[in-house]
Order: sequence, then C-alpha cells, then structure tokens
Amino acid sequence: MDEFQRLADAYRARASASPSSRIDLLMDVERLHDPRAMPFLLNVLADHDEADAVRIHVLKHLRYGVGHLKSNDHVAVARAIGEVLAGPSGADVRVHAALALGRFTQIDAVLSHLSAICLAQGESIDLRYAAFTSLERARPTPESIALLRMIASDDTLGGSARTVLSAWHVAQLDHTSEERL
Repeated sequence: MDEFQRLADAYRARASASPSSRIDLLMDVERLHDPRAMPFLLNVLADHDEADAVRIHVLKHLRYGVGHLKSNDHVAVARAIGEVLAGPSGADVRVHAALALGRFTQIDAVLSHLSAICLAQGESIDLRYAAFTSLERARPTPESIALLRMIASDDTLGGSARTVLSAWHVAQLDHTSEERL
C-alpha cells in the first residue's frame, strides 16, 4: 500500500474522530505530490456531512496553496469552491469559499458567481463583503468592470465598488478604452 492510500484509508477510518485529528491527516495528504491528492481534497470539500472546520481547512489550503496547484487543476478547484459557495453550507464555510475564489478570478464564471453573491440582498454582509473582496482581486477586464458597475448601485457595497473602479482608473476611460483592457 502506498503513502496516499494509507493516508486516505486512515482518514476514512477516522470518520467520527475530532476535526483536528482529521485535519492532521489532510495536512499529510496535502504534502504529497500524488495526482490523487487533489481529487481527494475536493471530495472532502464537497462532503456536506464533513465538519465545517475540516472543510474550511481545505478551503484555506486551496486559497493559499494555489501556487502548488497544477494548471489543469485550477478549473476543477474553482468549480468545487463555487459549488460550496452556492450550496447549503454553513455561513463560515461559505465566507471562506468566497475568499478562496479570489485566487481564481481568471476562470470562467467565477466573477459572475462572486457578483451574484455581492448583489444578493438576502445574504449576510460578511458573505457579501468576502465575495466583493475576491471580485476586487480581479484585474480590470470588461467583465469585471461591468460587474463592478452593477454593484456600484448597491446600497451596501456601492461605495466600495466605485472606489475600486476609481482605483482602476475606469472613471477616466471611455467605452472604447474599456474594450482594450
């Protein structure tokens, strides 16, 4: 039995163990350079029965460990995080998912997911602001500018959106200049 399989089996065997015990095993999995590690972590993330602390740990790893991701993993990771953000997860898990998506703003549909959360009046201000800070990390593209312009009319986040647009020097750009960005 190889190291990955040993750790994966140990993780499954600790299904009823404390979150910290399970996180210890996940940290060992994260250190492996095994192509099965990322799908395993994404399965843990997608498991709604998993403890929030464990899922948040995986989200933090994906957020801060993105430099260690293979380029072909980026889309799968962004999709998995987006599903957590849109799904029935706890408030803290969703906030961490929104923050983690800030590393993946170049992936199709991420910006629109983030802006939808920003504009969702029924969501908590913590979640909306986490989504906004991730959206703010995008570079000024026609899509990100258009989304921030929509958010600029929001009562809660509008001022922040206008500040970002100004910092991006969008106010001085005409419509033709935006298309060149």
